[in-house]
Amino acid sequence: MNTLFIRSIFVNQNSKNMKRLFLFLVAVSISAASFAQTKWTVDPMHSFVNFSVKHMGISFVDGSFKKFDGTVTAAKPDLTDAAISFTVDVNSISTSVEPRDKHLKTDDFFNAEAYPTMKFESTSFKKLKGDTYELNGKLTIRDVTKDVKFSVVFGGTAKDQQGNSKAGFAATTTINRLDYNIKYDPTGMGVAKDVKITLNLEFAQAK
Repeated sequence: MNTLFIRSIFVNQNSKNMKRLFLFLVAVSISAASFAQTKWTVDPMHSFVNFSVKHMGISFVDGSFKKFDGTVTAAKPDLTDAAISFTVDVNSISTSVEPRDKHLKTDDFFNAEAYPTMKFESTSFKKLKGDTYELNGKLTIRDVTKDVKFSVVFGGTAKDQQGNSKAGFAATTTINRLDYNIKYDPTGMGVAKDVKITLNLEFAQAK
């Protein structure tokens, strides 16, 4: 076998290997682009964390938390693969009545000194129909973590005047406060057991 023929075989084989390597790199690049994750962070100036609880069975006391933080990370445009994390500063609670706010921070309720943060970590985010979703996750209040389900309406996305991408969500759920070791008035005659939570949230896409 002459030297020229051997060189020809070597060059052809090397060329095939290079082509395979090139196609592999292209495939990896496309795959990475397809599954690139987008992160969104909560915009506290356009977001609200509210709650409502029945008082004496005849009226409602409304309140909110003023300090909170949250992120949404997803690769799919419909957000069905979203991982959602949210924290709330318990000491930021406000019902517009200072003595009541101080009481809510004591061990009768949240014990803000020992447990200053409420946390939520999603386990699934399912699209039901249209713009409605079901959000499941773990909610931690005090030293108790429970499964919780939110009904979510996805408001869509838009760009603000500065060209920043924003996404809006409205989420609601109801929890039994006694499940989280909030034992004040366990009969529920004065302060009801069920607490309705309403989140109106706007997220900004991270740059």
